[in-house]
Amino acid sequence: QLQLVESGGGSVQPGGSLRLSCAASGTFFSFNDMGWYRQAPGKHRDLVATITSGGSTNYADSVKGRFTIFRDNAKNTVSLQMSSLKAEDTAVYYCYADHFRGSWYEYWGQGTQVTVSS
Repeated sequence: QLQLVESGGGSVQPGGSLRLSCAASGTFFSFNDMGWYRQAPGKHRDLVATITSGGSTNYADSVKGRFTIFRDNAKNTVSLQMSSLKAEDTAVYYCYADHFRGSWYEYWGQGTQVTVSS
């Protein structure tokens, strides 16, 4: 059974950095898009950043210039380097991946908490 497993969340002071990683297990195919979404308390789940299998990236305006998304297609992993963190970045971060096999299939990780607080 395919699983996306996140790691790297935690607590950090404003201005600090964290790196999130996500690894897929139980699959022998490559994903189309991979990325990260986040959900703050009482809010919708929003896109943070995505990356295609070809390496094209897309970022939410709120994180441009501060976050960088990486991907290793051979290992089916995706990472998010977060710098200059702000209190408003506090949220549960979810790994995402999709692929097409007759239909589109979407997969989500269980989420990892990121808390930015002094």
